[in-house]
Amino acid sequence: MDAFPEIHITADTTFQPAIRSWEIFLRDQGRSQFTIKAFLGDLNLFAGYFSPDTTIGNITTNDINRFLDWLQHERNVPCSPKSLSRRITSIKSFFRWLTQSGRIPTDPSEKVVQKSVISPLPLVLTPEEEQRVLEAARNLRSGTKQDARPYTLLSLLLLTGIKKGECLALNLNHIDLDSPKSPRLFVRYSASGSRYKERNISLDTDWVETYKEYLSQYKPVDQVFPWSPRRLEYILEDISSAAGINKHLSFDMCRWTSALNDWRSGMDKDALRQKMGVSKIQWREVSMKLRQLAGE
Repeated sequence: MDAFPEIHITADTTFQPAIRSWEIFLRDQGRSQFTIKAFLGDLNLFAGYFSPDTTIGNITTNDINRFLDWLQHERNVPCSPKSLSRRITSIKSFFRWLTQSGRIPTDPSEKVVQKSVISPLPLVLTPEEEQRVLEAARNLRSGTKQDARPYTLLSLLLLTGIKKGECLALNLNHIDLDSPKSPRLFVRYSASGSRYKERNISLDTDWVETYKEYLSQYKPVDQVFPWSPRRLEYILEDISSAAGINKHLSFDMCRWTSALNDWRSGMDKDALRQKMGVSKIQWREVSMKLRQLAGE
């Protein structure tokens, strides 16, 4: 059940009813609670800049730019480039929704300049480090305790480049070992807004062999890896310690190492974008980082 009833929004509506209606829309789109919380916080800050009786149809591009200037120079509260960029995104998303849904005739945020922030380059494994962590995980697989879990997890991440959340959401039926072409991993999303991230990725025979050992040892029922995120992170950290590398092996490091390997191998760029599950807009930054990591 929605937290708020549906409200008829027009250009003459004030901010708070419009923001509540937008919240319902965001929830229906399957946005995460963290995204919704950030968007609402940004819009409430924006709405608080104007008088309570200001209507959404009266906001102009100049009004938005004045608010952004106040954020940076007059509010006396630090506003980092990343926060500023997110707040511009929130405002643009709000007014784009109002315009596309016919609540207001024109979008006052359309000509507001988006201040993009490029995050630092991600940490990746060097080819030598990658071989060392894989060897350390193999040793755990064939050691006295014969634990296939570390190698199954690590080799899957390096092979497919899936995110931590995607790994945690993997069910047994997402892995098809009987596909006519080759074994496949299917990455699924329940939220309609994330459907573009869904994809299927080829698996190799080495991983399939390990996976069968893992299934025999642990006998998972639904989830492929039925442990907490922290427990799986500890497994990766244990592998890096056993390998003697000075990096904390992580899901993100494996993802970027996998993508960099594919980039260097000459994989078609759009195929790599789809394998990573990123949109064409996100790919601009991702491809720039991969190009830098590859030394191009």
